[in-house]
Amino acid sequence: MARKTIEQKLAELDAQRAALRSRLGKQERANDTRRKVLLGALVLHRLENGKDEEFARRLRDWLKRELPDFLTRDTDKALFAELIQPAPAAPASAAPADPATADKGVSDA
Repeated sequence: MARKTIEQKLAELDAQRAALRSRLGKQERANDTRRKVLLGALVLHRLENGKDEEFARRLRDWLKRELPDFLTRDTDKALFAELIQPAPAAPASAAPADPATADKGVSDA
């Protein structure tokens, strides 16, 4: 059996090193994805089941402000439509009919 030359050994070590770097990069990407999923799960859990209503309201308001600029794809925006859509307007009956008389508290009747 012939002995490997130093160049062959170095080439094998370089290949092993490249394979290990590749595995490390894959592991780091998987960890990053897991962190994002868990953080997102926590946020959604707090929105849906949070006992602190004030915190949930502030979190929802913050998401309404930040998500539209953060999300660039229409398909992504569709996933969060219930969070980023503006709240429905108040019923028309709650607003005074004539803004000029609303300030005075007087009606024409």
